[in-house]
Amino acid sequence: MSLVTKRSSMALFSDARDHYSHRVRMVLAEKGVTVDIIDVDPNRKPEDLAEINPYNSLPTLLDRDLVLYEANVIMEYLDERFPHPPLLPVYPVQRALSRLWITRVEREWSSRLDVLMVGKGRETVLSKARKELRESIISISPIFAEKPFFMNEEFSLVDCCVAPILWRLSAVDIVLPERSTKALHKYMKVMFEREAFRASLTEAELEMQD
Repeated sequence: MSLVTKRSSMALFSDARDHYSHRVRMVLAEKGVTVDIIDVDPNRKPEDLAEINPYNSLPTLLDRDLVLYEANVIMEYLDERFPHPPLLPVYPVQRALSRLWITRVEREWSSRLDVLMVGKGRETVLSKARKELRESIISISPIFAEKPFFMNEEFSLVDCCVAPILWRLSAVDIVLPERSTKALHKYMKVMFEREAFRASLTEAELEMQD
């Protein structure tokens, strides 16, 4: 079936190993949205994906005649389209702070994880990315002792960005020292056992913890 064929239901074109697609799947699971999740090999994308998405990127969301790309845009759309449970704070200041945290995660964690997940390039580059990601996560770990979720009393879109990254640490050979990151390990356990998180995992992601 062509991607541009009109659908009566929502569809997400997703990379089964990519943490950006994973965060969108988490939001969908948290909201309990009925959606067709279509796994796409990023190295063999269907030709007509480029027809609906000028960047030919994943994830891509189709909601009837609407096409959205870029994970964070999709997540905020879903949060507004399906308002319960809300995944961004109600008050403008807190919403802005949540968006800043997501931006910080993108710049400090996502960019380095992307390099490691591709796994290509000089070993010096990979080692540098691994060291920087590990040290950045360790440095911020004390904040997990302050509140039950990432800088929030309630589960939010920030957690949807953070949890998929933490899930992939073992897959990129990053081990966190338990003594100095106890609160973070507790957070990870809570996140990884969360019903919506388990529902969002693909087979490829489950294998990352083997």
